[in-house]
Parts: sequence; structure tokens; C-alpha cells
Amino acid sequence: MENSEIEQRLLDAGERDEGSDLKRRVWNEVKLMWKIAFPSMLARVTAFGVMVVTQSFLGHVSELDLAAFALVQSILIRFVNGILLGMSSATETLCGQAFGAKQYHMMGIYLQRSWIVDFITATIMLPIFIFSAPLLKLLGEQADIAAVAGKISLWCIPYLYTFVFSLTIQMYLQAQQKNLIVGWLSATSFVLHVVLSWIFVYKLEWGTVGALAAMNIASWSSVIGMFVYIFGGWCTKTWKGFTLAAFVDMWPVVKLSISSGVMVW
Repeated sequence: MENSEIEQRLLDAGERDEGSDLKRRVWNEVKLMWKIAFPSMLARVTAFGVMVVTQSFLGHVSELDLAAFALVQSILIRFVNGILLGMSSATETLCGQAFGAKQYHMMGIYLQRSWIVDFITATIMLPIFIFSAPLLKLLGEQADIAAVAGKISLWCIPYLYTFVFSLTIQMYLQAQQKNLIVGWLSATSFVLHVVLSWIFVYKLEWGTVGALAAMNIASWSSVIGMFVYIFGGWCTKTWKGFTLAAFVDMWPVVKLSISSGVMVW
């Protein structure tokens, strides 16, 4: 066999190996992407599903309650959610940098700093929910719908504070590729919400209060599950407990959170 033929066969074999290696690397990247993306998708879809289910059950209570909740959801909740979702993106950036630099202990500190910043932000926006009735009237809404929306918005305040923890914890766990638990907890809370809504609205006939209570209970159950996962020892590298260091050097977190929040909003 001539040398040129041998060299050609070796070249062909190398190209096949390179092609096979490329396919393997692409497949590994696709699996990694879906490992991270699917739980996040599941969490977002089920979180939105909670609102849809609540609206559906309220539609069976009365048209007035349905219209009022639609206003609260589309104007107040989405407004606050957009801001806090954007601010929580700062948690993803900071935790991702810390994880890449192998400064794992800083991830827990960044998470606590984000809780503080987001909690203060949510509290600042509380008057929007407390005084929603006169605010909606000022915007030209009908008086009867605005009055019911004012009552509903008060029941949505506990739900508002779930954003402070759920969104930041999702970013914190995603940065260390542990967000599968978030997807399962969100899906479980969605199922719980459907069951509770059916019991409270249809069986106990609690009406609007029952639908909103089910929404709050289901949403906080997911957050409590995340707390159990973090505090229970499944994030030993990145969670070292509560620390006063979270209150130090807050300004960079505030700046990044505000810029991210405005961008997403």
C-alpha cells in the first residue's frame, strides 16, 4: 500500500473521529442547556398558571370579581413582578460570577443581599396595593370594579412578597445547576393550588376569599419548600447560614438590581 493511500485513510479516520466528537459535544451541551432551562420554564409556566387558575375560579364567582382581578393582575401584579424579576437578575449575575470564581460562600451572601434589596423594594410598592381603589378610579375605572379590585389587591399582598424570595432563589439555584428542585416545587404548588381552589370555592363556598387564599397558600408552599432545600443541607457549599456580611457593601447590589429591574420592566 502506497504512503499516500495510508495517509488518506488516516486523514479520513481523523475526520470521522472529529465529526463524532463534535456530535458528542453538541449533544452534551444540549443536555446541559435543557437541564438548566427546563426547570426554569416549568417554574415560569406554573407560576403563570396559578394566576390563570385563580382568574378562572373567580370567573365562576361573579363577572365583577373576574373583571376586578383581571385589573389587579394585569396592572398591579405584572408591574411589581416585572420590577422584582429584573432586580432578581442581579442575583443571577452575581451568583454566576461567584460560582465561576469558586467563591461559593459569596453566593449565600449575595442571595441574602438580594432578599434585603427586593424586600425593601416590594415594601415601597405596597401603597399601590393598599390604595389601589382610588388609584384605579383616578385612571378612569368604573367605581364598582375599582372598589372590588381594592379588596382583591389587599389579598394579593402576601403573594407580592413571594416574588422577593422565589425569584431570587431560582437565580441562586440556577447558577449552581440545582434548579430542578424549583421546577418540581412550582409544579407541585400549581397542583396544590388547583385542589385548594376547588375545595375553597366549590366545596366550602368561600368565593373570592377562597380563591385568593388558595393562591397565597400554594405560592408560599413553593417558597417554603425552597427554604427547606437551602437550609436543610442541600447547598452546603454556597449556604453558610445567615450573616451580618449581607448588610455590608450593599451599594453594588443596589445599583445592579435597579438597572436590571428598570431594563426588564
